[in-house]
Amino acid sequence: MNNKTKIEKDFDTVKTFREIKDKISQEIKGMNFEQFNAYLEGKKLQAQKK
Repeated sequence: MNNKTKIEKDFDTVKTFREIKDKISQEIKGMNFEQFNAYLEGKKLQAQKK
């Protein structure tokens, strides 16, 4: 007998991180190494400003 009930969550961590990962994958698709490094540097500067 299976008595498990599904609990509705306000925040789904796995779903959120998959969305973030997919967004980043689309942003960096087709970049070469130098472009990717520039992308990372730009993100690093944005994070420091916050």
